[in-house]
Amino acid sequence: MIWGNLSLALLGSLALLLVSAGIEDVRTREIANWKNAAIALIAPLWWISSGLAPWPDMAIQFGLAAAVFAVFVLIFAAGWMGGGDVKLIGALALWFPLQQLVWLLVVMSLAGGVITLALAIEHRWRRATTPLEIPYGVAIAVAALLALREPLFNQLHA
Repeated sequence: MIWGNLSLALLGSLALLLVSAGIEDVRTREIANWKNAAIALIAPLWWISSGLAPWPDMAIQFGLAAAVFAVFVLIFAAGWMGGGDVKLIGALALWFPLQQLVWLLVVMSLAGGVITLALAIEHRWRRATTPLEIPYGVAIAVAALLALREPLFNQLHA
């Protein structure tokens, strides 16, 4: 029972951090490093409470997150995404197995496209001359919150 309560608390903490990161990104177009670090640092507790074996499960999860982070660092280097967004995606990759992570990335891309299109229309309508800045952290947070439905539902009904 203690592992179930810990799992639920960890999922709740992740959800709160995601909501906070999304709000912060809308307000400031930045995501605080401490939020990304907290998401990454509590992931191993999630692994333990979820019953992941140190080898190979945890090693695979860490490798998957490292690969995702590396890909998104390249996207950052190309100027297509902010650093806070990349760190958030890398931290979230520690939480989700491959299938859920791929789903999260697809939903994130779709949500990001909708947000980008809406802001581009609004930017043009206002005839703004400043560069368009997209709070992509919102798309990441929404996708991750949707991806949390399954583990959260499983914990509530365990």
